[in-house]
Amino acid sequence: MIIDVIIITKTLTKEMNLKMENKQLQKSLGIAAALSTVVGMVIGGGVFFKPQAVYTLTGGAPGLGMIAWVLAGIITIAAGLTAAEVSAAIPKTGGMMVYIEEIYGKKLGFLTGWMQSVLFFPATIAALAVMFGQQSAGLLGNESLVIPITLGVVILLAVLNCLGSKTSGIIQTVSTVGKLLPLVLIMIFGFIKGSGDNAIITPMVAEGVSPMGVIGQLLIAVLFAYDGWINVGAIAGEMKNPGKDLPKAIVGGLSLVMAVYVVINLAYLWVLPADQLMNYASPASAVAEQIFGPMGGKFVTCGILVSVFGCINGYLLTGPRVTYTLGAQKTLPAALGKVNKNGAPVNATLAMAVLSCLYALSGQFNLLTDLAVFAVWVFYVLTFIGVIKLRKDQPNLHRPYKVPMYPVIPLVAILGGLFVVVNQLAFSGMKNTVIALGGVIITLIGLPVYSYTTKKNGNYKEKTKKSA
Repeated sequence: MIIDVIIITKTLTKEMNLKMENKQLQKSLGIAAALSTVVGMVIGGGVFFKPQAVYTLTGGAPGLGMIAWVLAGIITIAAGLTAAEVSAAIPKTGGMMVYIEEIYGKKLGFLTGWMQSVLFFPATIAALAVMFGQQSAGLLGNESLVIPITLGVVILLAVLNCLGSKTSGIIQTVSTVGKLLPLVLIMIFGFIKGSGDNAIITPMVAEGVSPMGVIGQLLIAVLFAYDGWINVGAIAGEMKNPGKDLPKAIVGGLSLVMAVYVVINLAYLWVLPADQLMNYASPASAVAEQIFGPMGGKFVTCGILVSVFGCINGYLLTGPRVTYTLGAQKTLPAALGKVNKNGAPVNATLAMAVLSCLYALSGQFNLLTDLAVFAVWVFYVLTFIGVIKLRKDQPNLHRPYKVPMYPVIPLVAILGGLFVVVNQLAFSGMKNTVIALGGVIITLIGLPVYSYTTKKNGNYKEKTKKSA
């Protein structure tokens, strides 16, 4: 995540400063930077931990789990191709919140930012922190340290992010090594040292498990590992040629990510069968221990922890910028729209850290990631529909890039997203329905918040005009 987060940091820091100076962002970023951003933002903690949830859902069978990694990749590529048209047509820094505001209006734009501020980013940070705490406590052989480490890593990184982007960049440099090391080692030595005797494709699911009954939950689980791709839209305003380079970066980056995910999951199964992987909170660490022995396994686990540390840092870097923007617009308390002398949105960062800590007290990695993925995919679908809406409402809008095979690919993205959202909401069991409804309720709380703040700001402006 080094290049992606450093770029986004510079972009957002520049944006804050340049807004004050009433200047425009410089268009200086090319295809390499955008491609690195996509790959860096997507590959994170999910690939190391999600196989447990995947093979638990299939009952310890490998087939449908492997298909889910491919199917989620295809849906994400269709989503990326579709969202790229919006990104290129609305080349403004800010990402999905900006797109939805431009297409549907300020209220829905605010609701997008609200969802990201109070649900998606905090839940994702909390989920990664939970896994960091569990794995760290396991390495230290003291399970009583799980909660202190979980909360401590969030607080530590929040404080470090308040020191400015330079500190965050150093953390990302180190965490990139931590991310690449376990991936490369497992992909290479998994096939060399693994027996290769374990089933890969069959059986699809265990006896008594319905493939159609679990496919939606599988996609929710796997899509967490693919998430992050849309954040490249945050740098569209600074790209030299967003119409040409942004789609290439999204599609090329996601294709590379899907290849890595399929290969590393094959490597997992080459070493340990699916019915054993389902028993480990960190399947990657279990595979590493099988390949390299106890000490080697701990070494690889340390690399995974460094990677997760960097992921948490990346989300604590980018997430508060959304909250900062809402604070600056005064649709959230104005204090959240303040920056310190280091140019960091300190109040927004600390507020997100507190909320993340509250979520993390649940100790539920998979529950938190399911909540985050469900919430954000509702708005992804709105973004995909927005491509069709923009074509209808603004046919003459300059579109330097148009999604190929229109409207087929947008429909694939929309239908894939709707399947995930509706399945989680209505057809995946009471527990998952409750999780989904919780996400809906938290998101909809943003409506009265928006009404109150806009009314308050309107009254304030009116009083100001009268007193003048």
